[in-house]
Amino acid sequence: MDRIALTSAAVIAEAALLADRHGFGAVSLSEVARRLGVKTPSLYSHVRDLAALHDGITALALEEMADRVSTAIAGRSQGDALRAYADVLRGYAQESPGRWDSLQRRTGMGAVDSSAARSFVALTDAVLRGYGLSPVARVHATRMLGSTINGFIALERIGSFDHRDPAPETSWAIALDSLHVIFTEWSRAAPPHAEDTPT
Repeated sequence: MDRIALTSAAVIAEAALLADRHGFGAVSLSEVARRLGVKTPSLYSHVRDLAALHDGITALALEEMADRVSTAIAGRSQGDALRAYADVLRGYAQESPGRWDSLQRRTGMGAVDSSAARSFVALTDAVLRGYGLSPVARVHATRMLGSTINGFIALERIGSFDHRDPAPETSWAIALDSLHVIFTEWSRAAPPHAEDTPT
């Protein structure tokens, strides 16, 4: 089998595959090097260290999600855009669990400052801007949206919803419908502290 040309993108892609198959915690420079058929020192020309490799996976995940979200919300607004956005994230967590886990941590500036991160943040803001929320209100709404989506996904992944009816799909739809109502009403009458200056 021909050896893959060693580039930063190739190293990060292999690390992302490793994360999805064996868990984000399994990602190490030595294991990625082994899978690529090279010695570990060969990777240092392409990724600075393990932290940079982890941030590379995070940036890749953000880029992939941004691409999917952009397509999913095109031509949609408010509730339709909100549901499409959330469904993309839930689907991504199911399809790429290791990459999703790379987002569930304090990331380095390499990921925070990436174009992928800026694109994803802009798309999230666009969904909420469709409700007519002020810039400060959108900060609070972003936190509420992220907490709901991430919390649901985390509990679903550990099987917390497996032992009672109705199915999680019903609860997911209700959660998103509830957020839609909250954001719609928020734009009509801002809740207490909605216009507080963010710290």
